[in-house]
Amino acid sequence: MSTYESALLRLLDERGYIHQTTDAAGLDALAAKQIVPGYIGFDATAPSLHIGSLVQIMMLRRLQQAGHKPIVVMGGGTTKIGDPSGKDESRKLLTPDVIDDNIASIFTVFERLLTFGDGPTDALMVNNDEWLSGLGYIDLLRDVGPHFTINRMLTFDSVKLRLEREQPLTFLEFNYMILQAYDFVELARRYDCRLQMGGSDQWGNIVNGMELGRRLEGRELFGLTTPLLTTADGAKMGKTAAGAVWLNEDQLPAYDFWQYWRNVDDRDVGRFLRLFTDLPHDEIARLEALEGAEINNAKIVLANEVTKLVRGGDAATRAEATARETFAGSGAGEDLPTLSTGPEGMRIAALLTEIGLTASNGEAKRKLAEGAVKLEGETITDPGHLVLPADGETLRLSLGKKRHALVKR
Repeated sequence: MSTYESALLRLLDERGYIHQTTDAAGLDALAAKQIVPGYIGFDATAPSLHIGSLVQIMMLRRLQQAGHKPIVVMGGGTTKIGDPSGKDESRKLLTPDVIDDNIASIFTVFERLLTFGDGPTDALMVNNDEWLSGLGYIDLLRDVGPHFTINRMLTFDSVKLRLEREQPLTFLEFNYMILQAYDFVELARRYDCRLQMGGSDQWGNIVNGMELGRRLEGRELFGLTTPLLTTADGAKMGKTAAGAVWLNEDQLPAYDFWQYWRNVDDRDVGRFLRLFTDLPHDEIARLEALEGAEINNAKIVLANEVTKLVRGGDAATRAEATARETFAGSGAGEDLPTLSTGPEGMRIAALLTEIGLTASNGEAKRKLAEGAVKLEGETITDPGHLVLPADGETLRLSLGKKRHALVKR
């Protein structure tokens, strides 16, 4: 572990956030002597971010905890184009009204995790549409375009991978990296922003912005990326068989969010406690040293702490109580996902998908055939089985041992 002078880099290093830095010594010296405004950009393609973005949000939280100023840049402008990084196909273009609604919804998570205001270290949320939409395209190409070569742009992974897979990359998306680089310059001008952070897939975009700032403004800017976050079994963080693990309550019930963390791989517990909670190091060391069945206690702490941060204390308390009741086998916790079949009832395959236990009817049929589905403790294998609760009756539907839901009329 490196020795840093600044509280910022010490904190990021101890907690496992640092993958690459453009100039670690320079950034460390700057952060040790003054408040450093730093930003991360988030596109607004849905009403919620998912937990793949949580490590970035927590980095902004750490920035503030270390006495610096986090800037959340919502990509109201860049969302109109679409970031090709890590994508195999072009993104569906959204209307400005939908983008604005998404940003308002996403903000509700940020305001739990950051302190916003007018103070020197208070967080700021800005929308890059403020400056991008006002740019004359010819002016932008003339002023900024000469600093980008096609040769170099073709070497970036976000472009190279798409071309290697023979997936189309539109000229619109190809421009994304120019606009993101320009964001860094504009933030430096407006807010004296000196640092851009992001996932390791953003390294090329961050370096572009730093270089553009040096060429246009003569500014010294810095970049820092986190490691690509995968689970111990190699899966991408935030993806499950049933779909994305969303941060917002409207997209995913608190119980399902809590359960995701409760069910992580034993090998991920310590790392996730460092990245996603504010627990002190000695407590994390104690928890990650637990073995056998006791590691489940550490997972419950992880689930409670993350849910508390993202969803609030009440949500964490309800989710844990529901899990306790459900797994004790004595009850059906009130926080479980619930669906009403209506007076006609529903076929069980459609019901599994509608309630969110499976991602598609095809997956539901496979799980039924495997004998993984139980209704009131009885294994059901027929996808056409009609589920029709009596008036006032609540049935418990289970997929495997860990996923449960309630069905009413």
